[in-house]
Amino acid sequence: MIGYAFMGRAHSQAWRVAPRFFDLPLEPRMGLLVGRNEAAATAAAGRLGWAEVETDWRRVVERDDVDLVDICTPGDTHAEIAAAALRAGKHVLVEKPMANSVAEAEAMVAAAEDARGSGARAMVGFTYRRVPAVALARQLVAEGRIGQVRQVRAQYLQDWLADDEAPLSWRLDKDRAGSGALGDIGAHIVDLTEFVTGERYVGVSGMLETFVHERPTAGSSDGLSSTAGTGRGRVTVDDAAAFTARLSGGGTAVLEATRVAWGRKNAMRFEISGSTGTLAFDFEEMNILHHYDASTPACDGGFRRILVTESDHPYIAAWWPPGHGLGYEHGFTHQAVDLVEAIAGGHDPAPSFADGLHVQQVLAAVERSSTAQGAFTAVGD
Repeated sequence: MIGYAFMGRAHSQAWRVAPRFFDLPLEPRMGLLVGRNEAAATAAAGRLGWAEVETDWRRVVERDDVDLVDICTPGDTHAEIAAAALRAGKHVLVEKPMANSVAEAEAMVAAAEDARGSGARAMVGFTYRRVPAVALARQLVAEGRIGQVRQVRAQYLQDWLADDEAPLSWRLDKDRAGSGALGDIGAHIVDLTEFVTGERYVGVSGMLETFVHERPTAGSSDGLSSTAGTGRGRVTVDDAAAFTARLSGGGTAVLEATRVAWGRKNAMRFEISGSTGTLAFDFEEMNILHHYDASTPACDGGFRRILVTESDHPYIAAWWPPGHGLGYEHGFTHQAVDLVEAIAGGHDPAPSFADGLHVQQVLAAVERSSTAQGAFTAVGD
């Protein structure tokens, strides 16, 4: 695993837990943790359960005893590391967004295609797909329980940058992060709503906004340049993104991603309305899925609350008795399980690098549309 901050911790817990709760066809061995600061990486490896430490990822991909490389670094490093690992015959898991640009994502897809012949598999870490209630929503749509998808509404709201004096970090540097709220959390709701509906976005009309253009560098360990003498640095990404979109099946969508919504910590929501019903989900109540069945008589109609903790719900059988809910970290465990099973079964995991490229194309179309004052922009053009 390369990187050991927020996502590195989440992935480490997943690799530890997955073989202890799920009957896996292969057993993951947590061999190497990679970080540039050897002392910090060594301390992290001890906490997180990694056997060895390395400071140069290039040496890792050359090792014969490494089968899979898990990339938990900032977006500007994803393409180079993933391509090198795939060329070396390693399986690859890379955090979302897959890349910082469409061109980088295309190169990663090409590398994955070339490596497939040697048996190497590649997956993007859109973990919210693995929330049981979300997986159930996909299943219900596929079964026709809401009919033809007509409208999608999705939000991802956070407030960690709502304070104008929140410090600068690599996530606010376009060269390192690629984009702001759009790529960081907007990518999730793009992938998630496509996953649930089984459709793809074909065009968008978008708007990006940066509300705070400079932030203090104090407390930032990312080495970003600051305005001389002021201790402040420039923000080069968006604080918020909003866009409408057209689905491949003809439906419409309204999506919003922001990191400046006071009071919202990790509020990811979607509502999908079809010709015969609606599904609604809110990650702040992640074990609940709401379903409205339009065939129910109006006199006793209403949303039905489904507690997604039964053993026949997706992923749940490996965990606790009904009613004992899961948490944020379980999606990462399910991701590890799905990847290991795909590798053992010799088939491509999902979401694939091709799926990640498509999300990148949607994000790029939103950016182009925003630059063109919200003009409708086809995805992939």
